[in-house]
Amino acid sequence: MIRRTLEPRREWQTKVESVGMNYHTIDGSVYWDESACYWFEASEIDELENATGALYDLCCRATETVIRNNRFAELRIPEQFRDYIIRSWEDDEPSLYGRFDLCYSGSEPPRMLEFNADTPTALLEAAVVQWFWQQERFPSADQFNSIHEKLISSWRSWPVKPDLIHFASAAGSSEDLGNLEYLRDTAIQGGLVTNRLFIEEIGWDQAGSRFVDLENRTIQDIFKLYPWEWLLQEQFGPCLPESGLRLIEPAWKLIMSCKGILPLLWELFPDHPNLLPAYFDEKHVPGDRVIKPLYSREGGNVRIIRGDDVFTTGGSYGGEGTICQKYQPLPCFDGNYPVVGSWIIGGEPAGIGIREDRSEITTNTSRFIPHYFTEE
Repeated sequence: MIRRTLEPRREWQTKVESVGMNYHTIDGSVYWDESACYWFEASEIDELENATGALYDLCCRATETVIRNNRFAELRIPEQFRDYIIRSWEDDEPSLYGRFDLCYSGSEPPRMLEFNADTPTALLEAAVVQWFWQQERFPSADQFNSIHEKLISSWRSWPVKPDLIHFASAAGSSEDLGNLEYLRDTAIQGGLVTNRLFIEEIGWDQAGSRFVDLENRTIQDIFKLYPWEWLLQEQFGPCLPESGLRLIEPAWKLIMSCKGILPLLWELFPDHPNLLPAYFDEKHVPGDRVIKPLYSREGGNVRIIRGDDVFTTGGSYGGEGTICQKYQPLPCFDGNYPVVGSWIIGGEPAGIGIREDRSEITTNTSRFIPHYFTEE
């Protein structure tokens, strides 16, 4: 794994916009950053792919443990929704995607920092934008990236064929909208009929006990780029269990998306080479450690403790509780700290995208850096 500096392509903004990425610059700073890239050997890509598949299997087994042993309270999942989650799991409601955030340098096994199991973004840039970049800049090389093909294949083989599938995100985020529209496009290519609306536009028909769109059509199936923990707190969240609404991601993904899965994984699979020690109680990690809220996004309210030094990000998370994970230094390339986002699509490893920052905590302003690999 080597970081290379490059000259960005001429008119790169126009090129990425042509494939749907209109958020390449955020608050005046470059987000899609092709002034650098990461090169991997094929054996390193194999290692990342194998680790991703193994970690997803472990997360499924940990989810089963939560459900069979009624450990919802440790994840702060409200009691009124537990049967709903159990039913979702037992009905084998399908999952489309997720993204593992991994610490990886090429010299040690990939280590799981967390699993974005419910509403991962940075998808369009991983699946499409960096692929076109690689085809232009390194056409004789390869890229760990079958995300697009696997998404379309997943939609084509979706277990329940809906007449119409709605796609929804919260209003106001161009990044969320870009990811949502990309996913909707893959569903269309997979043969599905779709409709887009914002979460704020979803209505509740009390008389019919149904969720409806702006045309008063029943919403039967919906992809929601909106976190489960937020959804359950909405005014009509309690209506979900009996509404008959089928959601993507399914309700059981709330277990995997909670960072409480990290100490459960370590309890169930101690010393696994792709896991880091993690506990609900901070006292079990006396040395350098990272404190993370059970539910937080974009690096919010994360605290790194290294000796006497403490680095903290702001945010509004943490009131529901925290977990403690052993500190694992990220690789550093000329002051840049990369995190490998490894995608799982339809239960299978599908490719990677790399986010990079000048700090060790990845936030919503961290840059996306493309990659490629070659045979040794």
